[in-house]
Amino acid sequence: MLGTHDLPLFAATVFILNATPGVDMAYAVASTLRGGWRQGVAAALGIMAGCVLHTLAAAFGLAALLATSAEAFTAVKLVGAAYLLYVAWGMARAGLRPASAAAEIAAPTSPWRTARQGFFTNALNPKVALFFLALLPQFIAVDAPDKTLAFLFLGAWFIVQGLAFLLVLVALVTPLRRSRPRPWVGRGLNLGGAGLFTVLAAKLALTKP
Repeated sequence: MLGTHDLPLFAATVFILNATPGVDMAYAVASTLRGGWRQGVAAALGIMAGCVLHTLAAAFGLAALLATSAEAFTAVKLVGAAYLLYVAWGMARAGLRPASAAAEIAAPTSPWRTARQGFFTNALNPKVALFFLALLPQFIAVDAPDKTLAFLFLGAWFIVQGLAFLLVLVALVTPLRRSRPRPWVGRGLNLGGAGLFTVLAAKLALTKP
């Protein structure tokens, strides 16, 4: 289809990637636990918007720059790590507020802000760009009449399947938020999320091209 092949294998590969814990899954889960299903959906949409950017980059050759230029890869990964630390700092501040501010801690941010953060956590991760560049060509036929169109098709497939996975994840996590017995759990989620995103930022910063 459109110069591609082995689509069932591609779908299975995408599922495994989606089910592997990482920045995107952590952000979607944390957003859902902190603000309910609306925040979870906003996070999922923001993350997939980042995947749209990576799809276009891979299709039109920009991701190839990250694969061949150590300087470009380093610059993007450091910006991405810095942004993850920024998100972690915001979560830490919320988690360290006095107990009297628990209601404020539990209050969700705007869905637009959540989606925007989801976009940047994905878009500023060069490993995602390299993954697109490494994975998609394996499912494009050598004699494909239009390889750019094939890239876009596979990228769109990845985005739709990834969004479906995150929405199911949000639906499964949402009841856990409703069952929180104590306000301090919200503080714990913020502090735990801050720690997790700090670790992910360090891991990203130490990634070699």
